[in-house]
Amino acid sequence: MDVSQYLDIFLDETKEHLQNLNTQILALEQDSENMDTINEIFRAAHSLKGMAGTMGYKRMQTLTHDMENVFSEVRTGSIKVNAPMIDTLFQCLDALEDYLAYIQENADEGDNDNEPLIKELNRILNSKGGEEEKADSQTEETPAKEAATLTTHWMNVECKPEDRQHIKEAMEKGKNIYGMTVIVQEACLLKAARAFLVFKAIEELGEVISTQPSAQDIEDERFELDFSLIVSSEHQLDEVLGAVKKVSEIADAVGDIYVLEEESKTEEPEAVVPTVTQTMQPEVLNKAEKPQTVEKPAVKQPEKKTAAKQQMNRTVRVDIEKLDVLMNLVSELIIAKNSLVSSATGAAGTEQGTGFNEQIEYLESVTTNLHESVMKVRMVPIESVVNKFPRMIRDLTKKLNKQMELYMTGEETELDRTVVDEIGDPLMHLLRNSADHGLESTETRIARGKSPVGSIFLDAYQDGNNVVIEVRDDGNGIDADAVRMKAVEREFMTEEQAAAASDEDIISLLFEPGFSTAKQVSDVSGRGVGLDVVKSKIESLSGEVEVKTKLGEGSTFIIRLPLTLAIIQALMVVVGGEKYAISLGGIQTIEDVDPKEVKTVQSKEVIHLRGSVIPLIRLDEVLDIESKREPDENMVVVIVKKGDKLAGLVIDELIGQQEIVIKSMGKYINKCKFISGATILGDGEIALILDANALI
Repeated sequence: MDVSQYLDIFLDETKEHLQNLNTQILALEQDSENMDTINEIFRAAHSLKGMAGTMGYKRMQTLTHDMENVFSEVRTGSIKVNAPMIDTLFQCLDALEDYLAYIQENADEGDNDNEPLIKELNRILNSKGGEEEKADSQTEETPAKEAATLTTHWMNVECKPEDRQHIKEAMEKGKNIYGMTVIVQEACLLKAARAFLVFKAIEELGEVISTQPSAQDIEDERFELDFSLIVSSEHQLDEVLGAVKKVSEIADAVGDIYVLEEESKTEEPEAVVPTVTQTMQPEVLNKAEKPQTVEKPAVKQPEKKTAAKQQMNRTVRVDIEKLDVLMNLVSELIIAKNSLVSSATGAAGTEQGTGFNEQIEYLESVTTNLHESVMKVRMVPIESVVNKFPRMIRDLTKKLNKQMELYMTGEETELDRTVVDEIGDPLMHLLRNSADHGLESTETRIARGKSPVGSIFLDAYQDGNNVVIEVRDDGNGIDADAVRMKAVEREFMTEEQAAAASDEDIISLLFEPGFSTAKQVSDVSGRGVGLDVVKSKIESLSGEVEVKTKLGEGSTFIIRLPLTLAIIQALMVVVGGEKYAISLGGIQTIEDVDPKEVKTVQSKEVIHLRGSVIPLIRLDEVLDIESKREPDENMVVVIVKKGDKLAGLVIDELIGQQEIVIKSMGKYINKCKFISGATILGDGEIALILDANALI
């Protein structure tokens, strides 16, 4: 079978399972007796083994199979979790991630058998003494024992009124009603696939009326080694059971005549509302989702769980490229809407124009809602990125021989998928920088009266149209004098320039390419790369990064990112007869300023506004355009903010707020940092988008 078509799904799901394993093994390290964690690790390893086996990746399958074996023994209490085992498991996860990276590049797992890890896992297995032979002998007897104990499982299958009616109608037509339990082999890799073949075999001889667990749970492989069914058929029971037993990897199938008890559940029909048929029939499922169908408080907690499960499964994976196409279509629709608005302006006074404007308003409402819907589809929590960091900090604790803890908040904060995919590396650089450069050694911290365990914080939160991510630590902070000396030594500036520069300007040098204060190069940081990469990556996402530090107390790196990179709300302005757009995200206020209020400080124009001294940026000078305003006319000043800094952009006139589509300028003017792109206006004109951050 050609499985290449499933490669993308395999890669996505394997990444999710590996991240889950990382999280769960970290939790297990803190609480080695937690059976929920142990069971979750076993299930994730089992799923990975099955997926790798299906795709034909035997080495990956072997490694995950041995991990599963270890946790099988941990579940039974034969093996106790200890620190060396945790280290080995993390090494296994690293090996699986290496397999995954190789598969992503070459569609093949490579030739690394990871023999040392396999031997270590087997050593852990054998360390429980002579119990493994006994366990093996028990395994061989399992199907027979299960067949004896599971023969009556089908009697527990619950039927709702519709199913009971279905059974009665089948009996009236002379059909046989059977209850049966199907037992899957323990070594079966794809239980859900085998269950599907069982259903198919039965449906050739009759009809499946109900199942236990639900059809959805069976499809999602949420069952152990057996499932039960109620079946109607014109054929004899032996024929139906025989067809089931012919399915590969089915250990046994048992059953009997099903007797419909009239009194069963009839007094409390509301207690069995969410049954299998609801899951299998879309029209019933849709009804179940409507709040008005929940008629009584008698819908107990198990029912809520089922409803939540159904809701959770009503999701699909969508390729990001397909979303990009959809986003482009929405963009074109918004441009068309802007064009219609522009055309309607001329006809606004006529009777026909009034009706036309109503249609325009309706179209605007539709496009805005469509845009918001598409954006919600593209938005994903940053949790998918930050979940890997606790494991990284754990490894750095051992590598750097420092005690440290990572505290994270706001993992549920959502960002555009494109931004989330790109933000992982910059955050990793900042965290490694905090661990290596920021936090002092344990001895130094104790001598300074600090806790021996250093703290690193990663906080995310939404701020208007932006998402802010802060990485901070309670370490040494940045020594501005040490950076100043390094800047002179590396010839980034002269001694006179360094002496005259403020601490803030000096610290900003850390973001320059090739600048590092590390005394020695390590594989953690200190290669002269890192912070410059962070800055360039963040700015390529139309974001900004700044640092605040206090010597002896710690540092905070603040990243500010736009929620989306495609469509924004902007203020349209005119400078010298040309139209420009400024993102509303960074605008604080718009002021009318008398030219007499402009003062000069250190040869730079400033205004005094509500207790703040704000520098002015005359856009006509920056853009090399002749202003249309007279020198004695009042100025229109747009106050913009970058972090704690404010600046006033002097423009000629305001047009107003407008939803615009950002179009990349490519490499045409990539040296002009304060122009972040362009947009197409309703009248077909091109307006450049000004980057207020770069102007500041």
